[in-house]
Amino acid sequence: MLRLALYQPDIPQNTGTLLRMAACLGVAVEIIEPAGFDVSDRHLRRSGLDYLDHVAVTRHRSWAAFEGWRRAEGIRLVLATTAGALPHTAFGFRDGDCLLMGRESAGVPEAVHAAADARVVVPIRAGMRSLNVAVAAALVVGEALRQTGGFPG
Repeated sequence: MLRLALYQPDIPQNTGTLLRMAACLGVAVEIIEPAGFDVSDRHLRRSGLDYLDHVAVTRHRSWAAFEGWRRAEGIRLVLATTAGALPHTAFGFRDGDCLLMGRESAGVPEAVHAAADARVVVPIRAGMRSLNVAVAAALVVGEALRQTGGFPG
């Protein structure tokens, strides 16, 4: 199963949107704490609607806890980053990959970049800084599901 990891998410509406997408596409979600909001936050519930009951969510109390779990399970970590050199469409995704998205406000620290098995970028026009994290995740997850034949039905 493909996994989507959210590194210390800041914005409950984006997280809710990503949880809804994951529920619809059958993607598990790993939330790496600390989050910038309470998961019971009304904005998260509002964005995720009743889909939150249909997604497998695991919360990890820290990056170290997540990394320990991931390494013990032998899961490949693919970081989506504006600092990536390889376009996500040129990368060879595999079933079981964990796709990591950074914080909306700050991305991920260098230690997280270094821990990733691969770093991909969603190509955008010159002069633009970045996409919304939920939009970028949807593009990367969609490509990974396309490549692995993982779309439902």
